[in-house]
Order: sequence, then structure tokens, then C-alpha cells
Amino acid sequence: MRVVIAGGGSVGTAIALDLIDRHHEVTLLEQVTATAEKLKSTLHGVNVMAADACEYASLAAADLRNVDVVIAATGDDEDNLVTSWLSKQEFAVPRVIARVNNSRNAWLFNESWGVDVSVSTPALITSLVDEAVEVGAIINLMDLAQGKMTLLEITLAADAPAIARKLTLDELQLADSIRVVAVVRSDQPLTPSPTMRFLEHDHVILIARGDATQECSAAFIG
Repeated sequence: MRVVIAGGGSVGTAIALDLIDRHHEVTLLEQVTATAEKLKSTLHGVNVMAADACEYASLAAADLRNVDVVIAATGDDEDNLVTSWLSKQEFAVPRVIARVNNSRNAWLFNESWGVDVSVSTPALITSLVDEAVEVGAIINLMDLAQGKMTLLEITLAADAPAIARKLTLDELQLADSIRVVAVVRSDQPLTPSPTMRFLEHDHVILIARGDATQECSAAFIG
């Protein structure tokens, strides 16, 4: 698979090395010429270009029309949005992944800006903190499908409807817009089945449509 990464900072270079180890063809665009020259000697197997990924000419020089994935991984949200938009609108890149540096900007990283998947490190860390302390709350782990779907986690309290009413997964009659994809119990991942019953402190992992969180709450929080 051919991948172009915008940004030669710690995030971009780490992604590049991981992808090379997985035998992908990787090009990295770094705006600062001196940094790009240093990276050429350290990122073995990566095609490093001194180029501004916010410019059409730079992306054309990287042959974006024949690229499978673009990863906008700079430390600037505005740059990542511009790179994403150009990649999708001007070069029709099939999959565009963008880094969100400031979680307040996460709402911008959607299909109108050419973003297929956004990754917000601050939001992820916040979710992990919430997960450690919140029982009986919905934790948003990740947005999927241009924000139309959401990966959620709920740690069940003793009074959760699914537990209090001793309902199986099938008996919960969840909407079609909600799927329980895994349950973590006592540090062991379990595959959900229609006859599964839930216990206090179960970590329920769900994929839900963006407008279905209320239905998740009704089943697992009350």
C-alpha cells in the first residue's frame, strides 16, 4: 500500500517507521528543509521530501493520485485540515487520516474537510482518564465513518438496567443502530452472544450511530 505522511515530527516519523516495518511504501513530506535532510539519513526505506503538504504542487510531486492513504500528522490542526481537503478534493485519495492536536477543533475534522478518520490524542487520553474513574457513564473512545458512528465504552454499575432486570443481550432488544462488539470482564475479553448476561463492572464496548447514545444509556445506565 502506498502511504503519504504530512509532517516530519515525532508522530509522523514514528508512523513512517511502523508502516515501513509492515512493508508499505511510504513517502514523508516535511516543510522544513533542514529537518527533511536529517530525516533522509535516519528514516531508512522512507522517501522523504522537503515539501509543504498544504501546497497543491507539493502533493502533486508526491504523486498523490496514485496513493492509497494520506496521513495528515503535523502539529498544526489548520495544516492538517488543508492537507486533508486537498488530498480528497483535488487528488481523490481513497482514505485520509488526520491528527487532531486540539480537541476543541475535533468537530472540524469531518468529510466536508476530506477527513475519513480523525485521531485526537488529547481526546483519547481524556477518555482513558474517564474510563479509570467513571462507572455508569458513556465514554466516547473514537469516532468512525466520518463521525456517523462512535466507538463507546460503558462500565456497568450494579443498578444498570441490564443487570437489575437480569436481561440477556437478546432480551435488551437494542436498536439496529447499536452493536455490542465486546465485553471485558475481569480483564478477559468476551465475545458477546445473544444469551450473555451482564455483571457489575463489566466493560461493554459498543459501536453506535451518533444519534443512538440515548438508547445505549437506557439499556446500560438507566
